[in-house]
Amino acid sequence: MSEFQLSLLIIGLVVVAGVFLYGQWQQWRYRRSQGEPVKPMHAESSSQATPDVSTVQKPLDADSEPQSGFEGSPDSRSEDEVCGLLNDATDYVVTFLLKTTHTPAVLEALWSRRFDFGKSIHACGLNTSSGLWERLIQESGQTYRAFRIGLQLVDRSGAVNENRLTAFRDLLGDIAAKLHIEVKLPPVEEALQRAQELDRFCADVDQMIGINLLAGGDRKLFGTEVASAAAQQGMSLQTDGTFHLLDKYGTPLFSLSASDGTAFHPHTLNQSRADSLTLLLDIPRVVEPVHCFDEMVALAQALAKALRLTLADDQRVALSDGAIAQIRAQIAATEDLMLVGHITPGSAQALRLFS
Repeated sequence: MSEFQLSLLIIGLVVVAGVFLYGQWQQWRYRRSQGEPVKPMHAESSSQATPDVSTVQKPLDADSEPQSGFEGSPDSRSEDEVCGLLNDATDYVVTFLLKTTHTPAVLEALWSRRFDFGKSIHACGLNTSSGLWERLIQESGQTYRAFRIGLQLVDRSGAVNENRLTAFRDLLGDIAAKLHIEVKLPPVEEALQRAQELDRFCADVDQMIGINLLAGGDRKLFGTEVASAAAQQGMSLQTDGTFHLLDKYGTPLFSLSASDGTAFHPHTLNQSRADSLTLLLDIPRVVEPVHCFDEMVALAQALAKALRLTLADDQRVALSDGAIAQIRAQIAATEDLMLVGHITPGSAQALRLFS
């Protein structure tokens, strides 16, 4: 084969590859535009099974267990929504079908030990009058004909401990025995396996994105000027010593703090000094993380202009448009991965798991 023919062959192969890749890219854009979740190419998570939370969801009669919905948006958050979130995929759940109606006082053994198990306990009851499931209040005199009690399997501190889960199961068994009813106690081993799988998945998507705002030279930022600039952008100083931008439901979108962790306090703002500031976005806990990131970049730019600061990454290198685009793509990939796992960022379910 001559050198000319070899060149033509190589050019042909390049053209074919280019057409194929362009077609794949067009298909990817189409799926994105139709709202279909696109699983990102994550080397770390490709070997792990994504927990399918939706497989255990099913409609149920009011006489049995409540329907478990995981797609609740902040628009519908309420006290009773926790009852709809109780699910074997995220909780160790036991249902008590009572022989006679009872008030929550009959669960005194649970109330007295509810902080002994390392994870949140959610107790719901089937209201005798309304026929609806609602969150139990210990002191309530309302009567119920069924209870549903769950121990959350995972939060940001990790998966539930085997000894504590076993103790929780035994406690519910004792309560059922005193009520003279039979209950189905799920196997601890299976619940622990689900907890470990869910914990690994949550660890893969549990990311916080930070943008640093640096002052030039030895210049210090006064707490009062930081507070003034933050207030102009709609941020308020919270009890944790950082400024937060809240959505209309009071849920934090992102926070602004001193990079060294020094807390700001209202009564000492005129004495506070900071070398640099950091804006933080907690990806799993916000609705539409990519959109929130765009808002955070705009906010960072506004603060930088007002306070004469420079946007920088964790290495204190100036943040270019290209770097911002890369971060945005990373957030989009994380959001897609959460949706593939049937966990909507910023949903009531996500707020439980990433607490």
